[in-house]
Amino acid sequence: MTTTGLYFEDLEIGQSLTTRGRTITEADVVNFAGLSGDYNPLHTNEEFARNTEFGQRIAHGALGFSIATGLSYQLGFLEGTVMAFLGLEWKYSAPIYIGDTIHCDITITDLKLMRRLGGGKVVLGVNVVNQDGTITQKGTWTLLVRSRPEGDETA
Repeated sequence: MTTTGLYFEDLEIGQSLTTRGRTITEADVVNFAGLSGDYNPLHTNEEFARNTEFGQRIAHGALGFSIATGLSYQLGFLEGTVMAFLGLEWKYSAPIYIGDTIHCDITITDLKLMRRLGGGKVVLGVNVVNQDGTITQKGTWTLLVRSRPEGDETA
C-alpha cells in the first residue's frame, strides 16, 4: 500500500497544522439538508430564520463538523495511515453563516502506542475558525493511526 500520510511514529505532541479555508455556500446547506433529512427551518427557511436570534439562516452544526473532517483530511497527514476514527468530543460555540469561510487549526494533544492494533491512538485538538477569527466549533478527535511497517526506517 502506498501512503503519503504520517505514521504514528512520525507524530509528536504539540505539532500543529492549519487547513486551507472553505466558504460555506447555499448549495452546501441545501445539499446537507437533503442528505441528512434535517430540514429545520433555521437552516432552510430565510423568513423563519430572519426572526431568530441569528437574523438569518445558519449552517447545520453537523455540516460544519463534516466540512472540518474533510478540510483536515485534505492536509494529507492522514492519507493511507489513519485506520479508524475512534471518537470525538465536540462543542458548538458560534453559528456558521452562509458565506462564512472556515478553516481548522489542529494540534496533536496526546499519543498512545497500541501495538496490538498495529498503530497508536492520536488525539487531535481541533478548532473550526471563521474569517473573523471566531472559533465556531471545537473539540477533540481520537484516531487510530498505523505504525510504520517493520524495516521501513524512512522518516
